[in-house]
Amino acid sequence: MLGENEQVLFVTHQHWLVLAGKILSEILLMVAWVVLVSIIWAFWVPNIFMALGYLLLVFPLISLCWDVLVWSKRKYVVTSRRVIQLSGMFSKNVTDSSLEKVNDVKMSQSFLGRMFDYGDIEILTASELGVNIFKRIGQPIHYKTAMINAKEKLERAPSEARLGRPAPSAADVLADLDELRQHGVLTEAEFQSKKAELLKKM
Repeated sequence: MLGENEQVLFVTHQHWLVLAGKILSEILLMVAWVVLVSIIWAFWVPNIFMALGYLLLVFPLISLCWDVLVWSKRKYVVTSRRVIQLSGMFSKNVTDSSLEKVNDVKMSQSFLGRMFDYGDIEILTASELGVNIFKRIGQPIHYKTAMINAKEKLERAPSEARLGRPAPSAADVLADLDELRQHGVLTEAEFQSKKAELLKKM
């Protein structure tokens, strides 16, 4: 998914508390179901149906495993060129914004977010998406810093390339002028005038 010379700078997920909340709710559901089967069904329902009741515990267990897999596959990535959100188990959903189009970045953290290092990142872009909001991601400060540094480096690269480029020699400029004269862009008089100016600067 990366372009040529594109590098991954930072990767994070939703905070582990988001996953922990889902796991806890599913564990409580399983415990409640076990209590229901053991206390009530054991007295009024034949043993074969009680065994079926325990068998139904496989569904919240599957849901728990699914939540872990979904959490692990949902990633928030900063590269040297883009901000990318990945999700999906069997199909892949990718949302990315070019750093060049990022206008502003807003981070918000609650009191608990500051304690446990999670928060929301809101990215304002000039693209059709407009606003990207990443909810309760881990290490939001590092994510924002990586994105700002990558954007600054990307914007600085063209000017550095221009500054590092050697100035054309007098012979190169003269050759370019002669080519323009041959193609009729410059008249003979204009060519001689430019040539004289160039010789004076040497």
